[in-house]
Amino acid sequence: MRDGVEGNARLTAAAAAVLLLLLAAEGATLLSVQSLLRAHVFIGFALIPPTLLKIGATGYRFARYYTGAAGYRGKGPPKLVLRLLGPVVILTTGALLASGVGLGLTRGSTRALLLSCHKASFVVWFAAMTVHVLGHALDVARVGPRDWRAAPRSVIGGVGARRWLIAVVIVVGCFAGVVGLQALGSWQALSG
Repeated sequence: MRDGVEGNARLTAAAAAVLLLLLAAEGATLLSVQSLLRAHVFIGFALIPPTLLKIGATGYRFARYYTGAAGYRGKGPPKLVLRLLGPVVILTTGALLASGVGLGLTRGSTRALLLSCHKASFVVWFAAMTVHVLGHALDVARVGPRDWRAAPRSVIGGVGARRWLIAVVIVVGCFAGVVGLQALGSWQALSG
């Protein structure tokens, strides 16, 4: 049971580390989003697979905890503020990514509405995510690299599977980024 709880924590933290790197790059594009639009779109689409992995791993922990699994109950829940903030983080992340994808697929008044939604969801998302990241930063720094060290402190089952899952999510994210650039190219051709 301990391996499952620890493995889930490692997967969640590794996915969070990938997301933090991508989010930092995405944030850098905001400095000049018009001139960096291609990078903004590529990274935005590339964020989708690791985001889904992180939500899935966290959702699994949530489900196991609330269905009474002993190991997850023993580990305990996150701090109350982080539990209350969780749905806000998930909903605003979904709104931010969905409106961003929608921007690449639409034009006209729908696109204007989606751009407003994208900007508004970003403001709420940024506030919620700042608290979320600060609340989990030490765990991510402590737990995230455990599967990636040459000799993990404590060897637990599933190291290879977790490494492969993170690698696959990054590769799929790159493919998603290319798809996003294709959508951007199509939109720019239609609106050009």
